[in-house]
Amino acid sequence: MEPPAFRQHHPAGPAYRRGWVDEAVAAIEADQCRTADTHLIRLIVPALTGIDIYLKDESTHPTGSLKHRLARSLFLYALCNGHICEGTPVVEASSGSTAVSEAYFAQMINVPFYAVMPRTTSAEKIAAIEHYGGNCHLIDDGRALYAEAAALAARLNGHYMDQFTFAERATDWRGNNNIAESIFTQLKGEPRPLPDWIVMGAGTGGTSATIGRYLRYRQYPTRLCVADVEHSAFFDCFRTQDRSHVCERPSLIEGVGRPRCEPSFVPGVVDRMMKIPDAATIAAMSLLSRRLGRTVGGSTGANFLALCRIASEMRKANQTGSLVTLICDSGERYRQSYYEPAWLRARGLDPAPFEAALSSFLATGEPLDFVVDDVVNPQGAGSRQAP
Repeated sequence: MEPPAFRQHHPAGPAYRRGWVDEAVAAIEADQCRTADTHLIRLIVPALTGIDIYLKDESTHPTGSLKHRLARSLFLYALCNGHICEGTPVVEASSGSTAVSEAYFAQMINVPFYAVMPRTTSAEKIAAIEHYGGNCHLIDDGRALYAEAAALAARLNGHYMDQFTFAERATDWRGNNNIAESIFTQLKGEPRPLPDWIVMGAGTGGTSATIGRYLRYRQYPTRLCVADVEHSAFFDCFRTQDRSHVCERPSLIEGVGRPRCEPSFVPGVVDRMMKIPDAATIAAMSLLSRRLGRTVGGSTGANFLALCRIASEMRKANQTGSLVTLICDSGERYRQSYYEPAWLRARGLDPAPFEAALSSFLATGEPLDFVVDDVVNPQGAGSRQAP
């Protein structure tokens, strides 16, 4: 029996409905063809001779973040599975960047979009969602995010996109222009084209799942390190192999860190996890921004700090190789938070000691001397070694 929402949105019949879906898919595919791949930047650090550092710059997507890839995949997945039809309202639970990108694609195919997000989400991200015609549904209790998004979709007779469940399955991890394939294609001409490690944050878990699966599918020796943040359930879920862990306090670092182990997180393809203190995340974000001459977001800081920890270990062991991480988004969306000293003081964050240690490491190659929570895969995946 045809679902009621399907009949409501498409009174003209199946042939008409299929025609609209074909046009929507074609519009999204055409947008991808118009968009060049994101840059892979080599960060020159003379003190780390023999260790090449690369940054995949996802901030250059049309909507300014890594989530552009995810939103495109989620829309194609929903369209091709018959979940979105002409006029279907689309609802997402998001702290910001995914919602910005989904609003962009919803506007492209002319369907209503609603983002359910905590009231504390940055004003810049709310403005970006509204710029693309999205509607922001703000709630006070972030723990109710998932339930309220599902309830709103039901009230609107729409589709709950549910990035936290579908992120890992919406992307073709075997190839077809996913981010892992892009990284290895861009590294082909480099001195060390097979990186020792790729470092990725945990937001939905979808990108780390894509990268980890791709590494195994291609039989590459590269290992995957996931950088988690404070007030996030991912690290404890990975450490104990128990997905029931929850974290009651919300993460300060938007886009990463979740109160539960999201369905899209696949711990079995992760070789190692680090839990980065928020102050260290902000320190690494600020230092990298100065080196690049432009600002990056907080999740990028967590990525970069974890990468530097690995680089420090390699240097101490007299190892050479290459390391890759992501610039997830620009810092322009966080001018009133991470880059605002009063905001940091109000939350008791002091990045200065971490920034001094990291700055010394990048200047001299001396080991990083502060401790972060760190664990390799309890099932032994972290023992793989490059030949």
